[in-house]
Amino acid sequence: MLIRPATPADVPAVLPMVAKICALHESWDADKYGFLPHPEKRYEKWLTRLATQERSVFLVADNQGQLIAFIVATVEQEIPIYRTKEFAFIHDLWVEPEYRKQGIAKQIVEQTIERLRQIGVEQIRLDTATANEAARKLFTSCGFRLSTIEMLMTGSRE
Repeated sequence: MLIRPATPADVPAVLPMVAKICALHESWDADKYGFLPHPEKRYEKWLTRLATQERSVFLVADNQGQLIAFIVATVEQEIPIYRTKEFAFIHDLWVEPEYRKQGIAKQIVEQTIERLRQIGVEQIRLDTATANEAARKLFTSCGFRLSTIEMLMTGSRE
């Protein structure tokens, strides 16, 4: 198994994993993750662009030509009231279920952190769904800590 930078040619193989992560998120919280139909198709141009940008990280885990995991992180500008001028944001991480619990997620996160450090990013952020205890455990083991707790309200209050 090889973790490597994604190329534009990898995007079609990543899109089914995007569909799975979107479906999972929506099953956890349809108010927060209420996707339009076929969200993976909306990712296609974005992922293709990220695969060629120097200040983003898009990695895949390749198992003898089959893509089994991916991670996507971008560098974002902070609003100009903070000392931190920019930060990286990990948008998505997916490992195919049959390959979980083999250390792939930790390896791909650690490589993402290293690549972000190499391009000069000092702060990395991410969100995890309330239901995703496994992700919080993984990210904590990679050095992340809780920072904020997002709260959500939908509909009108009467």
